[in-house]
Amino acid sequence: MSLALTKQEVSFQRRVKAFAQKHLKPLAAKIEAEEYFPREFLRSLGRNRFLGAPFSRSDGGLGLGWVCETIVAEEVSAVSAAAEMARLASAALYSAPLAYFGNKVQKKDFLRPVLSGDKVGALALTEPEAGSDAGSIKTRARRDGRDFVLDGEKRFITNGGVADYLFLFAVTDPGRSPRSRISAFVVPRSSRGLEVVKAYGLLGMRGANVVHLRLRRVGVPRENLVGRLNHGFPIILDELDRERPAVAAGMMGIARSSFEAAVNYSSKREQFGRPIRHFEGVSFKIADMAVKLEASRLLILHAARVLDRGEPARREGAVAKLYATESAFEVAHESLQVHGGIGYTKELPVERYFRDARFMMIGGGTSEIMRYIIQREVYKEMSRPS
Repeated sequence: MSLALTKQEVSFQRRVKAFAQKHLKPLAAKIEAEEYFPREFLRSLGRNRFLGAPFSRSDGGLGLGWVCETIVAEEVSAVSAAAEMARLASAALYSAPLAYFGNKVQKKDFLRPVLSGDKVGALALTEPEAGSDAGSIKTRARRDGRDFVLDGEKRFITNGGVADYLFLFAVTDPGRSPRSRISAFVVPRSSRGLEVVKAYGLLGMRGANVVHLRLRRVGVPRENLVGRLNHGFPIILDELDRERPAVAAGMMGIARSSFEAAVNYSSKREQFGRPIRHFEGVSFKIADMAVKLEASRLLILHAARVLDRGEPARREGAVAKLYATESAFEVAHESLQVHGGIGYTKELPVERYFRDARFMMIGGGTSEIMRYIIQREVYKEMSRPS
């Protein structure tokens, strides 16, 4: 398995980078200062089919695979992590379960409009009492004839207040074990009985829409059940396995921008009669940042290549996410330190990188959960007969 980008992937990377610089960079300050949701940018991505990079052409994508999804994540996040959070929630967290488990009608009605950028999607999984323990969700989907009625709450839902559709998980048979009682549904956010309780103010990722939702007797037709009844938990696991390399790539985008800012600043800022890059206390920080970036990129590529081979990437995705997210925060922290006092002001985007980089050690599975997954997979592998 090659960990280098192919010529096609390099060409795609250049296209996405140029697109983000042209269409997103002018919006980045507005997204941050006004907490502006970049819907028009998502439409532009969709018109250029960048929202559907990994998905089949028949579903409205480009058919390029998950490596190209991580390329989009990195390049968008390098300009605006909040815009990437919005894109990821719609184009991956919502869209991947539909692309891999939805039927033809569901894809036509609920996937293609999101990949085109005309509609926005959101994943509704987390609840007040179900965060890391996804199997403990309480939202119920009761039968009402051949259809369903949903009651419950979802919180920390990215895009939840602006999405047109939610990919939502609910308990359909509470008498079964946690892994065999959950089902997946597509729920229009305009459904009667579905309300936004509040939008969260965030430390970073300003411009991302993250909300608490309440469902009170929300009617959902049988046709909106995705996959088989009570078989939602494998969909959750598949979604998370695909999400994590993309999350890691998004954090690498922040780390890359932090790194480049530190390199440029340390080359120009002078103290004691010379640029501060000539002091080992600074230049060794740059070296350590470079190592973290290179290692993150290789781990992300490895996980994405495994997915593109059609294999599960539970361990690989967890390793990539754990390392890349923690490294991104460390790189952002050191970049701020290299900038000194000016780095702690809002004169430069360095303080934004620092705040944005903190989030994904929590979102998409905490660092603690990543470590749990990694050790579990290690012991499983070591216990298999040779």
